Amino acid sequence: MRRKADASRGAFFGFVRKEFRHILRDRRTLVVLFGMPVLMMGLFGYAIRNELENVRIGVAGATGDEVARRIIQRMDASSLFEVVEEVTGSDGIEDGFRHGRFNAAVIFEPGFAGALQRPGPAHVQVITDASNPNTASTVQAYVEAVLRGSGMEPALFQMRYNPELKSAYLFVPGVMAVILMLVSALMTSITITREREMGSMEVLLVSPLHPTQIIIGKVVPYLALSMINVATILLLAAFAFEVPIRGSLTLLVGEAFLFTLCALSLGILISSRSSSLQTSTMIALAGLLMPTVLLSGFIFPIASMPAPLQMLSHVVPAKWFLIIVRSIMIRGVGLELIWRETIIIAGMTLLFIGVSVRSFKLRLE
Repeated sequence: MRRKADASRGAFFGFVRKEFRHILRDRRTLVVLFGMPVLMMGLFGYAIRNELENVRIGVAGATGDEVARRIIQRMDASSLFEVVEEVTGSDGIEDGFRHGRFNAAVIFEPGFAGALQRPGPAHVQVITDASNPNTASTVQAYVEAVLRGSGMEPALFQMRYNPELKSAYLFVPGVMAVILMLVSALMTSITITREREMGSMEVLLVSPLHPTQIIIGKVVPYLALSMINVATILLLAAFAFEVPIRGSLTLLVGEAFLFTLCALSLGILISSRSSSLQTSTMIALAGLLMPTVLLSGFIFPIASMPAPLQMLSHVVPAKWFLIIVRSIMIRGVGLELIWRETIIIAGMTLLFIGVSVRSFKLRLE
C-alpha cells in the first residue's frame, strides 16, 4: 500500500514538473503570464483618470472685446482647456462640432464688455458635445468655475447632440465595439490552433485549398454571426435605450461589417501565430480586452491620457470604430467626415489578413 502511494506521489510530481517545463518552453505563455500584470498596472494607473485635460474649445464673439479676451486667456492658460479656434456664427460652430475640431464652444454676446457695465446679466453661452455625457457634464462644471472666478454669474449652457445626458449615448456605441472585437477575435483565434491540436490540420494539408481559402472559409461563418450581433445591438439601441441613428443606417452597417472583418482577421492572425489553444485564448482575451476598453475612448477620454498612451491608442482598431459609430449615430455625419477612420480600419484589415496568410504558410511548412 505504501509503495503504491509513493508511486502515485511520484507520478503526480512528475506530471507537475512536465507542466512546468511545458509552460517555461512556451515564450508566448510566459509573456502573457508575467507581462499582463505589468501591463494592467500601467494601464489602470495611467489610463483610468476621471479628470479632463486639454478640452478643445471654440470661441465666438470675443474678437475686439477686452473682457472676453481675458476670460478666454484664463481658460487657455489652464491645463483643462485648449482654445483651438475662433468661429463666427452658428454655421461655424456646427461645422466645428461635426468635424470634431472642438468639444465645447463659448459664445459671448455682442458688446460683452459694455453689457457688464449695464444693469442685468451679461450673457455667455456654452455649448458642449454631449455625445459623451460624462465629458459634457465635467466641461460644464469647469467652464462655470472659470466664469465664477472671473466674477460672473453662471452662463447659459446648451448640450449638443445629447441634451438629456443619457448614458446610453455613451455606452451603446462602445458596447458594439467591445462585443465585435472580443467575440469575433476570440472565436477565430482558436480555430487554426484547435485544428492543430486535434490533429485535423492534416486533412487541410492534403486538401487542394489555398491558405487564403482556408482562412476565408473559417472567417465567413463567424462574420455572419457577428452581423447578427450588430443587428441585435442596433435594435436594442433603438427600441430599448432610445439611442437615435441620425446618420445613414446603410453606412453604419457597412462600417460595422468592415470592423467585424478587421476583428476576425486579427483573431486569425493570433490563431496562426499561437502554438496552443490556451495561449491563443489568453492572448485574445487579455491582449484585446484591456486595449479595447481602456484605450479606445469607450469609457475614458483619450485626450486626458498621457502622450505615450495616446500614441498607443492609434493602433487599437476599436478607437477608430468608436469615432465612426458615434459620428454616424449621434452626430448624423456622412462618409465625407469619417473617410480617414474608414481607411485606417481597412488598412489594418488588409495588414492582418496578409500577415495571417504568410504565418499560415510558415506554419504549414
